[in-house]
Amino acid sequence: MKSTAGWLKLRAGPLFAGKTVGFVPTMGALHEGHLSLLRRARRENELTAASIFVNPAQFNDPRDLERYPRTLAGDIEKLEKAKTDFLLLPRAREMYPDGYRYRLNETVESGALCGAHRPGHFEGVLTVVLKLLNLVRADRAYFGEKDFQQYHLIKEMAEAFFTGTKIVPCPTLREADGLAMSSRNLLLEPEHRELAPALYKALRSSVRPAEIKKRLVALGFQPDYVEERWGRRFVAAKLGNVRLIDNVKL
Repeated sequence: MKSTAGWLKLRAGPLFAGKTVGFVPTMGALHEGHLSLLRRARRENELTAASIFVNPAQFNDPRDLERYPRTLAGDIEKLEKAKTDFLLLPRAREMYPDGYRYRLNETVESGALCGAHRPGHFEGVLTVVLKLLNLVRADRAYFGEKDFQQYHLIKEMAEAFFTGTKIVPCPTLREADGLAMSSRNLLLEPEHRELAPALYKALRSSVRPAEIKKRLVALGFQPDYVEERWGRRFVAAKLGNVRLIDNVKL
């Protein structure tokens, strides 16, 4: 596979060649949720592009960064099977040649929910996504609603900075037992994986957020928050060393 300036050309000829492009940025460890985004991108555009970059700037815990699953060979195989045309595979020194001196900060909504518990997380997310959007110049970029706060902030950021890329939300994909698909699910211990679907079940219950939080604690979760905003109910909770997030419409 030929690599040019961080790009792996999976299927097409000259880079983009004036065709419409659908883009799916990822951190790898690809699963069916990512592939569903790519399938939609392929339906709605002439070419598809993906990126794999485990972004160090969005991890407030170095141990979390080190543990994050990396499955590059399998990821490339999945992208090829999904008929993805291009893969952007940059290195940290290429994404941050300035040593992360310049970064993007949102001042109103990024401090809530996950932002309240992961200092600097959304600063890192918005900075890297803006860089990726500037590199790819796609017509559309696709984000899953499991990370709804992330989607919400990226959509408004893309509009605020006139990127020209439409940010498209896609429904959360779930395992058969209801657990939201996530690369982090690979890190769950077997007993925690068995318990994990209770997070979604609790989130859908009719009781108030404070009661949901109590129920999760009783089950063995360590909740960061259960909150409602933007017409949705959000939860983040740890099982062992793995932090899970989810949300549902109210």
